[in-house]
Parts: sequence; C-alpha cells; structure tokens
Amino acid sequence: MAEENAIDDPMPTAPERLLPGASGLSLSAAAVAEVEPVGEEPSPLRAFWSAFSENRGAVLGLAVVVFITLLALFAPWVAPHSPIEQFRQSVLLPPVWAGGNWTFPFGTDAVGRDVLSRLIYGARISLGIGLSVMVVSVALGIVLGLAAAFMRGIVEVVVMRVMDMVVAIPSLVLAILIVAVLGPSLTNTIVAVTVVYLPRYVRLVRAAALAELTKEYVIAAQVAGVGRLRLMFVTVLPNCLAPLIVQAALGISDAILEAAALGFLGLGAQPPTPEWGAMLADAREFIRSAPWIVTLPGLAILVTVVAINLMGDGLRDALDPKLRRS
Repeated sequence: MAEENAIDDPMPTAPERLLPGASGLSLSAAAVAEVEPVGEEPSPLRAFWSAFSENRGAVLGLAVVVFITLLALFAPWVAPHSPIEQFRQSVLLPPVWAGGNWTFPFGTDAVGRDVLSRLIYGARISLGIGLSVMVVSVALGIVLGLAAAFMRGIVEVVVMRVMDMVVAIPSLVLAILIVAVLGPSLTNTIVAVTVVYLPRYVRLVRAAALAELTKEYVIAAQVAGVGRLRLMFVTVLPNCLAPLIVQAALGISDAILEAAALGFLGLGAQPPTPEWGAMLADAREFIRSAPWIVTLPGLAILVTVVAINLMGDGLRDALDPKLRRS
C-alpha cells in the first residue's frame, strides 16, 4: 500500500522562490513576463529639429528666411528687370493692385526703376550685411572673450574696459561717428556695425568660458597637461556655442536694422545700390503722392527682421534644455 500511495502522489517539486517585492509572482513567471522594448535614442539632429519644430512661429520664421535667402541667391534669374535700369516712360508707375500693369508688378520709383527688382536685389545687400557683421563679430568675440577668460590680469582688464567704452555710446551714434570718419560706403557700414555689436559677443563668450572653467572636465584637462590654445578652442569653446549661436542669429536682424538706419541717413550704401534703407531715403518725398515706394522697402525690412527673430527664439528653445516646451 505504501508503494501504491508513493506512485499515485505527484512528483515533488522544488519550492518556487518569490521575487522580493512581487506579491505572489514566482521567478519563472517573471522570467516570461513581457518587457517593453527600449526605444532607440534619436540622433542629436533629429532631437534638435523635434524641439525646434514645437515652436510654430520659429518654423514659420525659418520658412520666410529660407524664402528670402533663395530670392537673394537667385536674384539675377528671379528679378524681372535690372535693379538700376531706368524706364523713363514709366516713372512713378503704381503697382498692379493700384491700377498698374504686370510689367512692373510693384510699380516704379521716381526715375523709372522697377521696385520689385530692387527689393529682390536689396535682399542680397541687406542679408549680406547681416551675415558679414555676424561672422566677423562672432570670430572676434570668440578670440577676445576666450583671451579675457583665460589670461585674466591686464588682458582681461583692457579687453573688458574697451568693450565697456563701446557699450557706453549709443549704437547708432557710434555707427554714425565711425562712418563719418571712414566715409560713407557699404564696406564702412559693415565695419561700423561690427564694432557696435562686438561687445555683446565678447561678454557672452567670456561669461560662458568662466562658467566652464570651474567644471571638472576642464580641471582634468589642465591636470593632463593640455595646452592653453587646445583648452580654449577644443575643450571649452564647444560648450559655449549654444548661447552664442542664438545671439548670432538674433544679431543678424540687429545688423540689418542698423545698416538700414545708416542707409536712410545717407551714410550707408550709396545710390544706385538697391539697399532697403537707401530705398527708403530716396522715397521720402513721395510718401504722400506714391506711398508704395516707401511702404514696400519698409515691409521688406519688417518681415525679414521679424522672421529672423522668430527663428532665433526657436533656436533658443531648442538649444537650451531648460527652455524647451513641454
């Protein structure tokens, strides 16, 4: 009987171990439990675009900036006429929505030049000024800012006091002073605006570099014997680029406005150069009789500056994790 009872009993099994914290869930059950797969981490470029595209205004601004840039690049093929060609038989012709014709869709100015063609070529001049000022200012700002942050002492005092002197003078007044000394021209306009906006980049780079110098990776690089130039431009500078890129993007619109102001005062690009500020200056006397000549260049400046500022706002949100929208 004992043998029959032993045969009828099920085979004894080892007691199942319970997982700690799992109420009644055995190890074998946990092993077969489905685990959600970990998603692949997006690339930095895709993550940047995802954060940037959350701001619809920034995307719209980027689209407008790209459109204006393409117009500027392909101006010889897009513009219907030469920007300096004069059509004497069509002086002060109104735009098509005010009774004009499609030969000159935006009308003509006081000497018969096509306003649309001058606006398109003016985009090339204005964007060229903005980009030139931004590139030169950023390059000089990086060099002077890093020098002030790393060398300290007399170098820092001299650099920062000179920047303080530049900032102490109103930007437009200083630009007028520089152009008055050098002479009115497009090149001198770029020089004047570069000097005016240089301090913001120097201060930004210096502040960002000083913040990075206290971090452990910089101290480790110094202990490892990394040279000063490599430490400045390879180790520290890449970590200072995020705020610098945002400021550079916004600086383009500021440079366009400053150059337009100088052109309006007759100290920037000289006639017949189709620069938007100079176009406004040439059309001042026709503000009542032919308002489109004044309105259209002003709208071009307004749309370009607003679009660049919207794009810069999106760059700030995308490059600074603390400002990213939830």
